[in-house]
Amino acid sequence: MTRRTSPSRASLSGVEGQQQPPTDYRFLLANERTYLAYVRTGLALQVAGLGVLQFLTQGHDALRLVLGLALIGVGSYVGASGYRRTRQAEEDIRAGRELSPPHARATTTIVVVVAPLLVGLLIALR
Repeated sequence: MTRRTSPSRASLSGVEGQQQPPTDYRFLLANERTYLAYVRTGLALQVAGLGVLQFLTQGHDALRLVLGLALIGVGSYVGASGYRRTRQAEEDIRAGRELSPPHARATTTIVVVVAPLLVGLLIALR
C-alpha cells in the first residue's frame, strides 16, 4: 500500500525538513477497519474454542480439550497481534514510512486450516 499525499508548501517552496505533509486520514480509517477485522477474527476463534469445549462431546476428551484451548489461545494471539499491528501501522502512516509486513498471518492460516481437520478427526474417531 503506497501512501499518497499532496506535497507540502515547504517542499514546493524548496525548503525541506520544515513541514511534514498532512496525514491522509483515509489511511488511518482503513487501518482502524483492519484492526476491527483482527478483533472479529480473534473473537470468532475464541468463540469456536469455547464451542468445542462445551458442545463437542463425541470423541476423546484430551483432543477436545487441546483443540478448544488452542482455538482460544490463537484467538487471543490474533487480537493482541492486531493491536500491535495497528499501532505500528499508524506510526508508519504518520511518519510517511512504508508499512511493515504482518506477523500473525501464518499462525491464523495454520489454525483455520488445521482446526476443522482435527474436529473432523475427532468426530470420525467416535
